[in-house]
Amino acid sequence: MVRAVLGDDRAAALEALQSVQNGKLNMTHLALQLSRYINGVAMRHGEISRDMFPHYPIDSITNGVHSLTWTSDSFRALYDRHIPGWARDPFSLRYAIKIPRAEVWAAHAEAKQRLLDSVETRTSQRLSAEPLTIGFARRATTYKRPDLVLSDPARLIEIAKSKGPLQLLFAGKAHPKDEPAKELIRRLVQAAEELKQDVPVVYLEDYDMDLARLMTSGVDLWLNTPLPPLEASGTSGMKAAHNGVPSLSILDGWWLEGHMEGLTGWSIGSETAEEGDAAPENDGRDADELYRKLGEIIVPLFYGDRDGWSRVMRRTIAFNASFFNTHRMVQQYAANAYV
Repeated sequence: MVRAVLGDDRAAALEALQSVQNGKLNMTHLALQLSRYINGVAMRHGEISRDMFPHYPIDSITNGVHSLTWTSDSFRALYDRHIPGWARDPFSLRYAIKIPRAEVWAAHAEAKQRLLDSVETRTSQRLSAEPLTIGFARRATTYKRPDLVLSDPARLIEIAKSKGPLQLLFAGKAHPKDEPAKELIRRLVQAAEELKQDVPVVYLEDYDMDLARLMTSGVDLWLNTPLPPLEASGTSGMKAAHNGVPSLSILDGWWLEGHMEGLTGWSIGSETAEEGDAAPENDGRDADELYRKLGEIIVPLFYGDRDGWSRVMRRTIAFNASFFNTHRMVQQYAANAYV
């Protein structure tokens, strides 16, 4: 195809650039050869990329999200009162550490109710605002393991009955040709039907930016369970952090940098996961830790110490939202990549 489109001379130039591997044009090697600067999109991604391509100098600039876009109306109003100018200078969100905890919780309660109202409009299912609401929304694909939290229904039900009520919201679209991902969604919908008497589970259709904004601001806990080290960065947890929503996440991608155990959220797994660890038999290990932290730490904190939970929310904003934003990211690209 390359020869047909570009001709023999240009095809020979590509071969001279060592971008042809086993008779096929390798776009990654072509980009590596022709780029003045190369970077991964998180520190861990940079490390993995240097292992994969040891002959190239590969830096890292961690992704960020646009603060104003991903901050809900209630938190915008909160920041406007306490941190004027935050939208043009998201670094100043670090001062959220001084916002009264009651005001943080009130802003969250407003965002949560807006999400639950949308769920009712979309599904005709009315969910209570009282239970700990866990959100999982991103591109539907098998390595992201959205079904991990449902892998042991009995254990999830036991946590909900003994520690405090739970409800889960899922969303995400599969690529039309990704049959395993579409089958995964079908399993989640089936699990929702089986669990509905004990743990309400809702899969929301037509996932888009509007729904993403509602979910990342309205749930109480953001869940992320990819197989490490396959998460290059991830950004949904950054969006949640702008609304004070802490993460329970695999230690991969951006979470290795944003994670402060018990302060900005909670971890699943170790920091040293290698590609060989990304095997199905390790799903059980990660699921066990997920359930353990839910049952022993997260659910008791949510129901037993609302002030303590609000402290976690406030630190999530101050430490994570103030850094994992596009203002910082673009400045780093300007300083490190373009200048």
